[in-house]
Amino acid sequence: MRNGEPDQIMAQDNADAFENEENEEIIDPPAIDSKYRMILLAAQRSKQLQRGAISRTEIDTRKHKATRVAMRELEEKKVNFKILEN
Repeated sequence: MRNGEPDQIMAQDNADAFENEENEEIIDPPAIDSKYRMILLAAQRSKQLQRGAISRTEIDTRKHKATRVAMRELEEKKVNFKILEN
């Protein structure tokens, strides 16, 4: 964070990664350095899940809310994202 402004965060939804195993995406997200960033990423991924994105974790999506699924995906490092510096 600079000048009191949070860094922009961009979570990437990879629905296309499931269509072809040859083009399998390498998932190597940077370390999450704060609770604030974790919450922002989980909220953004939760919105993607609610709009129909496929879960990348083994958690049962019928028994758990999208926010819990998103948190689990981030804990297991199954979602790519970039930290954009302003």
